[in-house]
Amino acid sequence: MDLPDFAAIRVLCIGDVMIDRFVNGRVERISPEGPVPIIRIDDTHSVPGGAANVGRNVSALGGRCTLVGAVGRDAAGAELGSMLSACGRIDPVLVTDDGRLTIEKIRFVASGQTLLRADREEPGEVCGETARALVAAVRDRIADHHVLVLSDYAKGVLTDTVIRGAIDAATDAGVPVVVDPKSAQLSRYAGATVVTPNAREAGIATDIDIDTDEDAARAATRVLAIAGIHSILLTRSERGMTLVTADGAVVHVPTTAREVFDVVGAGDTVVATLALCLGAGLALEPAARIANTAAGIVVGKHGTATASRSELADELVRPDRDPGSPSERKVMSVAGAAALRRQWEREGLTVGFTNGCFDILHVGHVGLLEFARAQCDRLIVGVNADASVTRLKGPSRPVSPEGDRARLLGAFGFVDAVVLFAQDTPRALIEELQPDVLVKGADYAVEDIVGYDIVRKRGGRVVTFDLVPGRSTTGLIARAARPAEVGA
Repeated sequence: MDLPDFAAIRVLCIGDVMIDRFVNGRVERISPEGPVPIIRIDDTHSVPGGAANVGRNVSALGGRCTLVGAVGRDAAGAELGSMLSACGRIDPVLVTDDGRLTIEKIRFVASGQTLLRADREEPGEVCGETARALVAAVRDRIADHHVLVLSDYAKGVLTDTVIRGAIDAATDAGVPVVVDPKSAQLSRYAGATVVTPNAREAGIATDIDIDTDEDAARAATRVLAIAGIHSILLTRSERGMTLVTADGAVVHVPTTAREVFDVVGAGDTVVATLALCLGAGLALEPAARIANTAAGIVVGKHGTATASRSELADELVRPDRDPGSPSERKVMSVAGAAALRRQWEREGLTVGFTNGCFDILHVGHVGLLEFARAQCDRLIVGVNADASVTRLKGPSRPVSPEGDRARLLGAFGFVDAVVLFAQDTPRALIEELQPDVLVKGADYAVEDIVGYDIVRKRGGRVVTFDLVPGRSTTGLIARAARPAEVGA
């Protein structure tokens, strides 16, 4: 399936904007003050979230987004505005409401698992003056856009007044409306082109328990009958999506099998992709299939993630390729990896790097790679070539040849590119790739890690990973060489 060019498509998105903050670290002990884990913090980072993540997804896919939302008169509101402006293809229109706090979600994450989420917000609907300003912002700009998105996180921005004013403005301008609802009262969004409730929301709205495809079709059809909405795209987690259009056609879109790391922001990806496709003139069914593919990409990432245009285009053509080739396609030359790194940079993605011999893969390697991928949007892995391994480890190594080691790494979903290097250290490779994040095992002092100076000079991060005790290739080889115990 071909992916349309989104460069000229303008999406106007209104909804609950917020900041998603991530505190990443390691848990090594339980607090003596109470039965709670102590996180040793390695790093923290923040990204625009909520409706702002719809804007990030539009931008990552190559479109432009005008983002309308409400913030408090606080430092977080100013920070969010700066982050959005820095995205390059997002035009923030943030209305200040003195009665609100800018919403912040703070997630504490250890070893890829969220241990705690803390929210900072002021519950309640926006005041009447703010609501009028939000509707005016939409009405003044809608004619210059191809599609309107309502991103409802039930945080008080999309009141009945704001929803009605925004949809009416889009209808008057002949612009399609995509809604990601939070309320089970789907009639609030009457007049929308398509709404994307999940199975739980649709089930509450229709009193139908949605388990099978037939249940989904019945619930979606009932929503159209009672809510005054043209079409519905029902999202059903691992069961995929069900699309029911205004003419009664029913299409079930299965998921693409993949490992799920994090579902945070997947709904934002769906509505952003769907909106861009409709803005580009696609019909609902192909738009839904492309949106489903994009969602499958982001659930394979950690945190509030986006899908880039290059990832989506590659995934869409994958069914036409040799099914055995994905791991091989990830193994590339230094020049190829450098070109890919530059493309990722243009898409606003952070690029991480780690390296090693990876001779006889074990759980310690997996832990390092999972940890490294959690620090960035894309991960490049440098692998010592055979001659280099022999110089470093001795004449009996490597056990597995370089081509096998590289392809095995390419089979991991959390590895995005693999590069072989002939030198004993990856310094020249790091110099060429200029990663944003450098990850290495904690058996090295940070300042002694090869490439530390290169990455820090460009403002990047150097992060260490605590090695898994008792897990090493040398140990595996030694155990394999011992005679079997008598009676074992």
